[in-house]
Amino acid sequence: MTEFVNVILNEGDLNENDERAGKQARIATMLLSRPPTNALTRQVCREIAEAAAQLGARADVCAVIVFGGHEIFSVGEDMPELRTLNAAEAVEAGRLVQSAVDALAAVPKPTVAAITGYALGAGQTLALAADWRVSGDNVKFGATEILAGLAPAGGGATRLASAVGDSKAKDLVFSGRFIDAREALELGLIDEMVAPDAVYDAAVAWASRFLDYSPAVLATAKAAFGLDEALGRRSDDRGR
Repeated sequence: MTEFVNVILNEGDLNENDERAGKQARIATMLLSRPPTNALTRQVCREIAEAAAQLGARADVCAVIVFGGHEIFSVGEDMPELRTLNAAEAVEAGRLVQSAVDALAAVPKPTVAAITGYALGAGQTLALAADWRVSGDNVKFGATEILAGLAPAGGGATRLASAVGDSKAKDLVFSGRFIDAREALELGLIDEMVAPDAVYDAAVAWASRFLDYSPAVLATAKAAFGLDEALGRRSDDRGR
């Protein structure tokens, strides 16, 4: 039983006679629901990891949308909770963020983050763990951990650098500055920008492109990117 993260199979508004109805049901949504900010508490992170594992194991799911609702994607780690933790608990909280982010990245299916409102700190990192990101044109992004005296959790710096390059990532991480959706699009942090009320539908349209392909083949294709990255690291190591 989960409290803050739900897995929903998208049935849409299609009727049973629509030839696409069976396909539409193969898109799943991981819905974050911890109002008002979808802060990534320890429990939320546990539930994200569990939901990601569940979705990864489902043969009837072809693609996954990560959605925080129509108001906000996630502001990142729960700062009030962090302030109550001792040193050991804080380390564990950071490990749980990492586990949640890694679990989403490891889902062996195409994943799309549908981003509304704010994606800050570890919330931005969670979005970066998806294969693609669709954002409302009013969304604010930021690697804001430094503003709270923290370094990015969950591999945030590495994932941000992979999306926008080292120089831009360092600018964002060291300054903690907010950027708007237009700048995020220009930097390559997001893949598509739409009207705020069209974010989820745009994510469904993006995920629907993969419905005609075998989930097993998609999983193998996605795994190839991890292999390519590992081979690239080995090549770099040999060149040093």
